[in-house]
Amino acid sequence: MQLNFDNRLLRELPGDPVSGPQVRQVRGALWSQVAPTAVAAPRVLAWSAEVASLLGLSAGDIADPQFAQVFGGNALLPGMAPYATNYGGHQFGNWAGQLGDGRAICLGEVIAADGSRQELQLKGAGPTPYSRFADGRAVLRSSIREFLCSEAMAHLGVPTTRALCLIGTGEAVVRDMFYDGHAAPEPGAVVCRVAPSLLRFGHFELPASRGESALLRQLVDFTIARDFPHLDGPAGQARDAAWFAEVCTRTATLMAHWMRVGFVHGVMNTDNLSITGLTIDYGPYGWIDDFDLDWTPNTTDASGRRYRFGWQPQVAFWNLSRLAGALAPLFTDATPLEDALRGYAEAYAAAERATIAAKLGLAECGPADQALMADLHALLQQAEVDMTLFFRGLGEHPPGAQALQGLREAFYDDAKYHAHAGAFGAWLQRYAQRCAQEGSEQARRTRMRAANPRYVLRNYLAQQAIDRAHAGDLGGVHALLEVLRHPYDDQPGREAFARKRPDWARSKPGCSMLSCSS
Repeated sequence: MQLNFDNRLLRELPGDPVSGPQVRQVRGALWSQVAPTAVAAPRVLAWSAEVASLLGLSAGDIADPQFAQVFGGNALLPGMAPYATNYGGHQFGNWAGQLGDGRAICLGEVIAADGSRQELQLKGAGPTPYSRFADGRAVLRSSIREFLCSEAMAHLGVPTTRALCLIGTGEAVVRDMFYDGHAAPEPGAVVCRVAPSLLRFGHFELPASRGESALLRQLVDFTIARDFPHLDGPAGQARDAAWFAEVCTRTATLMAHWMRVGFVHGVMNTDNLSITGLTIDYGPYGWIDDFDLDWTPNTTDASGRRYRFGWQPQVAFWNLSRLAGALAPLFTDATPLEDALRGYAEAYAAAERATIAAKLGLAECGPADQALMADLHALLQQAEVDMTLFFRGLGEHPPGAQALQGLREAFYDDAKYHAHAGAFGAWLQRYAQRCAQEGSEQARRTRMRAANPRYVLRNYLAQQAIDRAHAGDLGGVHALLEVLRHPYDDQPGREAFARKRPDWARSKPGCSMLSCSS
């Protein structure tokens, strides 16, 4: 097994003069040298064929005992130079100071088979200088969730970090899942996260908060050169402004994707937003079952619902505003930053219109179509209707009031189906009239099949796979991974993966609410 490492971040950005995992405040540096902590019995539990191929790894490489040793944290390949990065962040709206990679250790940057640069990071690899009072480990259930969702999102077409593999450690990790005094040992695991860049908003916020303007300047220059090379022209405010504007538009695109497929991140702190517009940090995330703009999967957020489904685009704007504040010392006036933030709003509005058109099968979206979708959202929430099933089904029936019977399976409450049948029938008639203006029924269906998945990583499906894995059966993980590789295709024989949430999962831990330990 060979990988070509070129660790540009370590080469071009200042590091911590102290090495090792002892907890400390790290100033004037963007990374600290720290090695993964070895585990008892690393074993490959699952792996992504697509990510392995990207890195130039074969099935034979995965089967080699060395693979589990390396990606479980017990051994290093030539060129690996493990480190944890230093960043801060706003958590639930409040500045939290230094945070950093508390349980993630980068192995280095690989030049992939396609020539791209990919950072490899082990999540759950042991303590770092940023672990605070934690052990730096991860449990199997959270690692399965990160592994599966990383790959599910990629196949849905949502920008995301990827996951190469899931490694069992052969060790127990003690966790209190809901922070309610019921800590218990659980199987440990490590996920190898893969992405062109793992830099977050918080990497820029921390040096700004400390007045380390030279370090901030160095980080911005590095980020543009490595991760935005098409903008790497003469240094200056115009280049920096173009970069921040692109960060804003990429973030807007990401939010539109999340809303399109019904994904709820759950903990959109500024340290959990990627500077390159990727979905990062799959913690207490969830997927919308019954459409509810106010739903959040995160128990920590249960009272305030700051990171609820429908509020995600606004939170992204707030987070970008915090990033703009951090970058302000590099600008002679705030106008370019303000322009970029307005650009976020414009980019999200445009992406939202494109999403409405695609989900309804229209060639374009005008104000009347936006009103049509808003009215549908209100009906879906009032009647407790499954988002994924409804939109997929809407594209499989000729438009009109008669389609409602074919959509009945998407309703969670039969009484609500009957109570709202008239309103849905009227909406479907409006929709049919709009579709009649389009002309081609086949074009409508094609657009809708491309935008509305048949399969998503429903919370209860993930929990079922986790329960089986805890019993020693990884079959559920493998089956889900295979189904989610083709989320827009009908897959005969796999209809069980496309059903709405069963009643037993409505309040089951892991299916409805999760914590940051999940």
